[in-house]
Amino acid sequence: MKNAMENKYTKELTILPSMCDSAAVLGVPDTFVLFMDIATEHARALGCGIDALAPRGLFWLTVRTRVRFARRPGMLERVMLSTWPEPTGKLRADRDYLMEKDGETLAAGKTEWAVLDRTTGRLHPMADVFAPDFDFCPDRVWDEPFTRMPDEPLEEFARYTVRSTDIDLGGHMNNAAYVRALAGAFSCAEWQGMALRELEIAFRAPCYEGDELCWQKRTGENGELALRAALPDGKTIVLARAVTGA
Repeated sequence: MKNAMENKYTKELTILPSMCDSAAVLGVPDTFVLFMDIATEHARALGCGIDALAPRGLFWLTVRTRVRFARRPGMLERVMLSTWPEPTGKLRADRDYLMEKDGETLAAGKTEWAVLDRTTGRLHPMADVFAPDFDFCPDRVWDEPFTRMPDEPLEEFARYTVRSTDIDLGGHMNNAAYVRALAGAFSCAEWQGMALRELEIAFRAPCYEGDELCWQKRTGENGELALRAALPDGKTIVLARAVTGA
């Protein structure tokens, strides 16, 4: 592991059985979880983790995230996982992720984060989160911006009731729990048959224990899936897109 104050944080890990799906490879939801977890570790090492922000009434908030898959590693494979924050904007910041093995890129990701002030309900300035002299890493997993996804009703194909196990310390459904709920809306054969190459999610509103999510989808001419999760009253919770190799 690199020095705690370095701008890029790297660790080696084993893909455990609990992280794998029915094909005995790292699950798509579990990839999102690993990226979220290593970001949490790095933020704490930099002095802007949950334990540092909570006493100030601040909370890290995921705005949107995208993960691209080249090859999902198999059970008990050893991989290297890295993360680093990009130079911040006024109220938002991107963080990059890279999963590699022997120089081979297995997966890459990028998340846009914000910090919520629980007292005011407003976003907190990023300049007050990272140390003033922090030397941001210049590397990028890619340069293109996040996708602008239209917010429109699609065809409903599944429903999901938010469970207690989906809720995080913020009191709402954890961002990675949406990915697991989405994966569970398909059969094993359907999910594996997609040969998922990219999944991008934009979080529009929180939902809570007991809420019912209506999953909707539309398949484009290129095979790309447009996805939407909404409450029964039509309120949009998340928008997503999935690029498949099928």
